[in-house]
Amino acid sequence: MPAVTIRNLPEETHRALKVRAGRHGRSIAAEIREILDAAVRPAERVKLGSLLASIGREAGLSDGDVDSLQSLRDEAPAEPMSFE
Repeated sequence: MPAVTIRNLPEETHRALKVRAGRHGRSIAAEIREILDAAVRPAERVKLGSLLASIGREAGLSDGDVDSLQSLRDEAPAEPMSFE
């Protein structure tokens, strides 16, 4: 898993993180991960799987329709491209 080092963090910021982490019952590192995760992956983002399922429901696809489509699917391994 990747690691990040933050240099020159002001002492006030570190103290505030420590207090915030304590309020949430987490370590400072866990609190920072939570803050970063919330900043870069907002809850209102569109999730591809949910979007595709919604499109299928709007189109009126039943479970049987999905099973039929799956049975027609080509499951042969793809041939790698040659650039020569």
